[in-house]
Amino acid sequence: MADLPSVQVAPLVLLVDDYPDAREMYGFFLARRGYRVEEAADGHEALDKALALRPQVILMDLSLPGIDGWELARMLKRDPRTLDIPIIALTAHALNGEEQRARGAGCDAFVTKPCLPHALEAEIARILRAASGAIPGGA
Repeated sequence: MADLPSVQVAPLVLLVDDYPDAREMYGFFLARRGYRVEEAADGHEALDKALALRPQVILMDLSLPGIDGWELARMLKRDPRTLDIPIIALTAHALNGEEQRARGAGCDAFVTKPCLPHALEAEIARILRAASGAIPGGA
């Protein structure tokens, strides 16, 4: 029997933001670019979905109702089931020191809102390459 071609599944992005317009805009753009997208509106929903779905990357606002993004990042990085999932902070927190604080909580990258969807996609691709062990900058 001939070998079947491998089917590559698009990366799953968990998009976490309490602002519906942000979820709609970024979610629509990422889906059109070939990503699978799941959404969560608060920290509790994000935690449940991260554990159930095991996305390839979590794109998360830090100001969330319920469990805020800072604490959620810490929780996800302490849990062996989710510690390897890269977290990209997508936040309006642009004050000096906020990126270091986010990284200290467990975020792997930091993107300031508002940002252009193409710039966000480039950061997601960079994080996914790094997570898969690919050579940085490779296609």
